[in-house]
Amino acid sequence: MFHPTPTAQPLPFDHMYSGMGARETAAAIELNDAAVVQFDQLLHEIHADAPRVDTDRLEQLAAWLLKLPTQQAREVIESRLERVRELRALLDDEDWDGDEATHARIGKLLSYIDREDDLIADRIPVLGQLDDVLLIELAWPAFADEAEDYRDFIAYRDVNHPDGAADERRAAWVRERLNEVALWQHAMWVREQHYAPWNLPRGLFRVA
Repeated sequence: MFHPTPTAQPLPFDHMYSGMGARETAAAIELNDAAVVQFDQLLHEIHADAPRVDTDRLEQLAAWLLKLPTQQAREVIESRLERVRELRALLDDEDWDGDEATHARIGKLLSYIDREDDLIADRIPVLGQLDDVLLIELAWPAFADEAEDYRDFIAYRDVNHPDGAADERRAAWVRERLNEVALWQHAMWVREQHYAPWNLPRGLFRVA
């Protein structure tokens, strides 16, 4: 089953396995098993179908991150934190009145990221925000559709500058997209039609 991710290059979390002696090569972080369990519980409150997070897999991910060149490791972190900035904008935008349950899940994610007492202390070089970006990565399918719709709405609003109140601007975007869908469906229908009815007698036309 395909799960969308916040970046084009997913974290290799699904390829890491627990119970494989990860702690023998663990990265330079101290993880509390009970805190990892709480992290996993929060993740599944946000996205019930997310992969399970345990200490071994998290330590393997930390070791993988530390092996990357410094600039690449920063890009891994920053590219996912950029998605958080988009989610904050989504919640704060008066023009956007998306699904309440999705907004509640986004709120839980942001509350964790804003905490100072989260699973890995933010002050730790390179690894300090690993738990934050892992939460973003694994929870992303819970609000990927809304984030994509919001990004499309922003692009429409920036180009077309629709008039009216907030609900009217959003309604204008919805109408625009529905019109595009209708046009696409019509084009597909035309492509599938024949220039002559399919059930004409086979001998109707003849070249002498």
